This record gives sequence, C-alpha cells and structure tokens, in this order.
Amino acid sequence: MKTPLLYGLLAAIADALLVLALFFLGFHSDPAKLTVAKWVGGVLALAIAIVSMVAGIRARRSEVPEKDGFGYGSALGAGVIITATTNVIYGIFYFVYLKFINPGFIDVMLQDTMDKMAAKGITGAQADNVEKGVRFMLAPAVQFISQLIIGTIFGVILVLIIAAFLKRVPKEGTLQPPAL
Repeated sequence: MKTPLLYGLLAAIADALLVLALFFLGFHSDPAKLTVAKWVGGVLALAIAIVSMVAGIRARRSEVPEKDGFGYGSALGAGVIITATTNVIYGIFYFVYLKFINPGFIDVMLQDTMDKMAAKGITGAQADNVEKGVRFMLAPAVQFISQLIIGTIFGVILVLIIAAFLKRVPKEGTLQPPAL
C-alpha cells in the first residue's frame, strides 16, 4: 500500500514542478503563450502519469513473491491508488497555485477564452454569459473538484491499459491448491 502512495506523491510533485516551471518561464502570464503552455504541459503531464504508473506498478509487483503472481486486478489496484493519490495531492497544490501563488492566472485563462470566443464572433450578452460561466469554472475550488473527477477518470483509463502490460502470471507449478 505504501509503494503506490509514494509513486502517487512523486507524480504530484513532478506535476507541481512542471506548473511552477511554466509559471517561472512566463507561460502563465500572457494569453498568447497559453496555447504553448497547454501543449507542453499536457504532453509532459501525460509522460509523468505514464512513467509514475509504470514505475509504481512495477515496484509494487516486485514486492509480491513470484509464486503468488500479480494479476491484472493487482496491477489495476496499484495504478488506481497511484492516480487517486496524485490527483488529491496535485489538486490541493493547484488550488493553492490559483488562490495564492498565481491568482492572475485565472484572468489569463479567461482572457484567452474570451479572445477565442471573439474570434468566433461571439459578442455582447452571449460573451457576458460565457465570461460568467468560464469565471465560475476557473475558480480554485471548482478546479480542485474538476481535478479530482477528470484526473481520476483519465488516470483510470490510462491504468486500465498499463495494467494489462504489467500483470505477472505465477510460474508453472508454483500455485498450491487451496487447503480443504
């Protein structure tokens, strides 16, 4: 149980460092740079998720004796714990980031969205409604809840695939019949 928690914590720290790197490099201060930040952040966050899940599931698998095997369910369980831990810890970090470290980032994301809406020709009352909705969705508390829900769904989908490759069947002849 401790191993998946550790790998979840490490993934959350790596994701937090990625956000801070993008912040310090200036990608979170200008709507024009936000598209690049989304792509770079998205690709690197995906890489962090895959590496942490693969490493964490392998580490957990190595703790189980070979004679016991490490089936799909065990690999899936370890991966789900990793992704849940990552999402809770990273969600807390992102809440703190939006609320205290870079509260102006919400305005940058809002401006980026509004610029895209204006390019599509949305103006006036429609734009005001869109702005209210986007501002609500970008609130730190809503972002925390979104991270928990969307991050967990995405993580579970990812671990469903990864677990299929990391299961380990017990070696032939090592299974003992159940005691009667």
